[in-house]
This record gives sequence, structure tokens and C-alpha cells, in this order.
Amino acid sequence: MRIIPFIIGLQLLAVAAFAKAPNILFILADDQSWSGTSVRMMPNEPGSAGREFHTPNLEKLAAQGMVFSQAYAAHCKCECSRASIQMGRTTSTLNATDKNSRNWNAPVSDSLVNTLKKADGSYRAAHFGKWQWFHTPESMGYDASDGITMNEDGDTTDPEDPKQSFGITRRARTFMEKQVKEGHPFFLQLSYYAVHQTPQALASTLKKYESMPNPGKGGKGDRAVMAAMTEDLDTCVGEVLKQLDELHIAENTLVIYTSDNGGRTSVLNGGKGDLGEGGIREPMIIRCPGVKGGVNCATPVISYDLMATVLDFAAPGFPLPKGVEGGSWKPLLLSGGKEPVRRPIDRFVWHQVVEVEQPMSAIRKGDYKLLYLWDSKEGLLFDLVHDLGETRDLAKQTPQMAEKLQAELKAHLRAGLGEQAFAALERGEFPQGRGPKPGKGMGAGGKKKGAKKMEQ
Repeated sequence: MRIIPFIIGLQLLAVAAFAKAPNILFILADDQSWSGTSVRMMPNEPGSAGREFHTPNLEKLAAQGMVFSQAYAAHCKCECSRASIQMGRTTSTLNATDKNSRNWNAPVSDSLVNTLKKADGSYRAAHFGKWQWFHTPESMGYDASDGITMNEDGDTTDPEDPKQSFGITRRARTFMEKQVKEGHPFFLQLSYYAVHQTPQALASTLKKYESMPNPGKGGKGDRAVMAAMTEDLDTCVGEVLKQLDELHIAENTLVIYTSDNGGRTSVLNGGKGDLGEGGIREPMIIRCPGVKGGVNCATPVISYDLMATVLDFAAPGFPLPKGVEGGSWKPLLLSGGKEPVRRPIDRFVWHQVVEVEQPMSAIRKGDYKLLYLWDSKEGLLFDLVHDLGETRDLAKQTPQMAEKLQAELKAHLRAGLGEQAFAALERGEFPQGRGPKPGKGMGAGGKKKGAKKMEQ
């Protein structure tokens, strides 16, 4: 009898939170690791924040919103992760598992923004910054964009606009001002090039970090430039949030901050390009009217949940396109982290077989994650709640669970990739080659072989 009043209370809270169609501001950093900000993603884990980073605007956002300790990217590399976000599906279901994928299993007419506009035609949308796909932003519903852009577009020669961070921010401010003036709710995605290599920063910001030791070949220090670039990104985030206040729309705007994939940390196993937690666990902060500030949420969420979440806030009850696998964060947010996220599938799946020494796939279900290595046919099982660093392989201790997860993982991949591609995997054929190694490969127990962990 208590459940019904609670649900009604959530519905009333949602109505009170947004008096009209909400704006959505989605800020996507590039290659920012779980510990890539000064905000602790996990309150009791010092290694979930970076000691050398200074991100006061993200700290303020965290104090005003909810911080997620188990937020995941849909993939460990840029392109695939970004495709999954736009289409609301795992990369394998979408058949977008590497940057050369062309035959997606869903039409761009089913993209997040196209679906949002079907639900409410008053919305306007913009995408500024890194895009990375052959489909144009316009085909996915964006009214304004920088077009098809790649990593190299972020490396500028303008000393006043390193990584284009400040230019992206100016375009965002102009877009928001125009929509408010014309009376349109908006979806705005800011895909910053920071903090992807090669690092760039304002000279004035870099000066603050001159005393940092030089661990590499980057002049005053790789870490110094990285820390300065991170602070510049944080400054830009602060400018965008300030604009929300100046336009008097902050109380009607859902703000989401996260990254497209991960990187090395002092705590997590692996990094960008592989499916250890370092490659896929992300910083995430969400601010929303009706959400209590300063709250940490340990519920696992994933970036392809974004479509379902945006539609649930903007047009509750509007049907999602067939095949969408993400679930809405709205009940979770409005309940202070108490309500679960309900998805059509109760698992997270990742697939990475190119540009990595050991082709691999992974599945997370509940507290457990199975990492499957295709060349050795080995399944490594980890309890992520009690083994954050993925140091203890439990597959031999709990073989039934390992076998069950392995079977579910393979069934998911077969359905998405198709029989022919899946059969090639089973035979150990990886026709696109393994390419440059993003790391040293996965060793026994899931640890990187020969790789020294460093905080990012």
C-alpha cells in the first residue's frame, strides 16, 4: 500500500520540477577518466578523483546534483561510444563496434534528437564539437552543428582557443540565447575535444602548473598540460552553466556531464581501448530540478540510457523506437537514488576486437562482470563491489555463474553482429587487424601485463 503513494509523489515532484518542456544540456568530455576531475566519484575512494586536477565548477555542479560512482560508457573508444549515445543501443546491437562500421542495425531517423522532435516539434537541437561519424549531425536531427568533425579538428593554432573549448562554449551560449528569445526548448550536446591528446591549454592556465614534475616528453610536463587543459574545460563548463542562470532557465534545465570513454587511474584496471573498468567507467554528474544536491548514487548506469532519459523528461509516455535498450534515469534521480533504472535488457554489454592486443567482450549483470578474451577463449569473472580493481578472477570458484554470463554475452553478440561475424569471432578471425595497442594487454586476473598504473 505504500508503493502507490510513493509513485504518485514522484510524478507530482516531476511536474513541479518542470513547469514546461525542459531544456537538456548534455556535456561530453573526451577521454576523461573516472579520476579525471577533482570530484570524487566514489565518496570513500580517494583514487576516484585526481589530486592534480582543479575543477571548481564541476565541484559546484556536484554539490547541486547527483554524482554517480558506477557510470559507464557504452564503449572504450570514442566513435562507438558516441554512436551508442545517439541511438540508445549497445554498440553490438547497433552493429557499430568499430570506427569503420557502416551497416548499422537502426536508421538515423530513430536517433535521440529525431525521436525527441517527433515527440515534441517545438524542440531545437545543436551539437558543437567532436562528432566522429559518417552520418551528419543534421541527419540525426540537429538544427545547428560544427558538421562532421574528427580528433584533429580539436588541435588549434589559436592560443586563445586551445582544443576549441572556448569556441565551442561561445557557440553554445549563442545557441541557448537564440532559443530562449524565440521560445523554444532545446537539446544541446557539447562534445568537447578536451581532454583528448594532444593536450593544449591557455598559457595563463598552464602557468599555474609549472611546478609539476615532468613525467614525459611534453615540455613543462605532460601532466601539467593535461591538468591545465582539464581546468580550461572546467572553466568552459562554468561559463555554460552561468549562461543558464543569466537566461533564467537553470530551473528548467537538465544538466548531464560525463565522458565518452575512460583512461588510466590509480585504482581501476585497464584504460582507454580495453574493457577493464578504467576504459569504460566514467565521471558523471547530473543536476536537475527536484534532485537533491550533494548526493552520491551507486546504481550502475550507462550512456545509452540517455535517449530514454531525455524522452522521459521531455515527453513522458512517448514510445521509444523499437530496439532501444537504455532505460530512463528519471525515477532514479527524483527518488534520490532509491528507484531502479528499468531497461528492456538487464545487462550491460561491451565489445572490442580492434586496436587492442587481445580482442575482448564483456558483460555486467548485477554486481558481476565477465570479461571474455576471444583469442584465449578465457572468461574472467569479477565481483565489482568487492573487487573494484578487478584483481581476483572468480571464474573457477563460481563456474556456473561464469558459464551463464558467458552464454548470455555470446547470445547478445550473435543477435547484434549476425551469424557470419559471430562465427568468425568464434574461429578467432579478426579481419580488421589488431592495430596499435592502446595498452599492454590483459593478463591473468584481468591485470594489464607490464603496465604501470598512473592516476589521470
